[in-house]
Amino acid sequence: MVSLESEIPNRSILFGMVPGDLPSVADPEFDMRACRLLLHAVGQFRQRLDEFIGRYGASRVAIVLGASNTGIDEAQRHVDRWLDDGAHPPEMAFSEIELGTPADYLKKLLGVTGPAYAVSTACSSSAKVFASARRLIEAGVVDAALVGGVDGRCRFAMNGFHALGALAQGVCRPLAPDRDGINLGEGVALFTLEREDCADTRVGVRVRLAGVGESSDAWHATAPDPEGRGAEAAMRAAMKDAGLSPADVAYVNLHGTGTQANDEMEMKAVSRIFKDLDCIRIESTKPMTGHCLGAAGAIEAAICWLYLASGQVKGAVLSNSFAFGGSNACVALVPEGADA
Repeated sequence: MVSLESEIPNRSILFGMVPGDLPSVADPEFDMRACRLLLHAVGQFRQRLDEFIGRYGASRVAIVLGASNTGIDEAQRHVDRWLDDGAHPPEMAFSEIELGTPADYLKKLLGVTGPAYAVSTACSSSAKVFASARRLIEAGVVDAALVGGVDGRCRFAMNGFHALGALAQGVCRPLAPDRDGINLGEGVALFTLEREDCADTRVGVRVRLAGVGESSDAWHATAPDPEGRGAEAAMRAAMKDAGLSPADVAYVNLHGTGTQANDEMEMKAVSRIFKDLDCIRIESTKPMTGHCLGAAGAIEAAICWLYLASGQVKGAVLSNSFAFGGSNACVALVPEGADA
């Protein structure tokens, strides 16, 4: 977490910033922090990605990304300069604020010619991409997909959550009695998704997408259903899709924002599903990353993947992502070879 002093007037906030310098994007159409984050992520496994795409063919690979802010921050800075000098309209491309721009950039970067689009349902965006991409594969539209989420720092979002009174004074404390709100963050996480019968058996550690559950309770524009009925429905749908019983689940990565309303409703939902909470591990990882909005679902699924791949968690895991408007999602992952 870093302290940002000037993003919100008269207030400093803690923010989950990606450390270090990000690579530059040469194409001005895509010169935004979200695309620089994608380029940074791709650079860490580019050779394997190229092999993955080559194995299926560029036309048989889809790209499905969750995104929320895209280039709104860059667009706002253009407008700020225009307001400051008053002489010229902002020199900006409208593609900066189009939700699909990160997916378009990744498609161009990797040479993929299959479907490429964004899912944008606020904070559940990059959890829902798993269901969306899986449907493309099951329908035979493609054979594989690159899925994930990305969001960069954005003053507009920071000030919006400040206006809602949702930002924590210090590091967020999910489930704590004295919790007082969220920390925002930025980030990117990417996964390759393919049919099991086509999977590359040379890859050492494999984790299987066992199920995805979605619900839309539409309780309120920003507040969750206080009883957690939509959250519970998404979790139960993911478990049903995966063929899991509560006893099969070893770990739940909560949406766990640290607000009074979210944590209370989420634990009501979890408690109704898992009668004995002592038998499973439950946590929120947002104090380590911040709430990365459109990227949160993929980043937290990646944390679940790491737990499974390292053997720190043995059994099925659930990753919860809940959003404004009651757009809820839960991703179920299991270690390769599990019965579910």
